[in-house]
Formats: sequence, C-alpha cells, structure tokens
Amino acid sequence: MVEPLTPEHFLPHVNKVFRVRGGRHALTLTRVEMRPLADWEAKIVPRQPFNLIFSGPAGDVLRAGLYAVEVEDGPTFDLYVMPVFTPKPGHQDYQSSFN
Repeated sequence: MVEPLTPEHFLPHVNKVFRVRGGRHALTLTRVEMRPLADWEAKIVPRQPFNLIFSGPAGDVLRAGLYAVEVEDGPTFDLYVMPVFTPKPGHQDYQSSFN
C-alpha cells in the first residue's frame, strides 16, 4: 500500500520548482495551506486536508489535469493541478487539493 501524501511531504519543497514531466511548464510551490482541525474532525478524518499553491508564468497556462511533476533535486509526485483565479497580474496561480 502506498502511504497517503501529507503536508510534511511538501513543506521541504516550498519555493522549489516543480517541472511537468514531458512538458514545458515549470511551477514554483509557493505555499502549503492547512487549517487547524477541530477536535471532532481530527478523530474522523484520515489525514490533514491541505492545498498546494503553485505559481507559474502568465500567458502560458497549464490546463487542469493529472501530471507527474518532478521537484528540482527531489522526488516526483503525481498531482492533479488546476489553474485558479489569480488577481495579481504577471503570473498564474495553480492549486492541488488533498482532502
């Protein structure tokens, strides 16, 4: 059985570049978002829900989909990555969600 991914798998890679295998896109992991779980939630959820927030160049948007992404000097992850609304010009944000 494969171990479920947790925020701890990604925290060491904040500010590193994730390259889409076989593609031209390179996204920087800017943050790992988590919210505290209520006591009752912690008893029933199998893992801490979290979001990975990436930033990429504006204008060359990666379409939503499942991608193998390689961390510079690190592991490869299979992630469903989707573009999200990005109000600040000059870049495009993306997210991968884990519930």
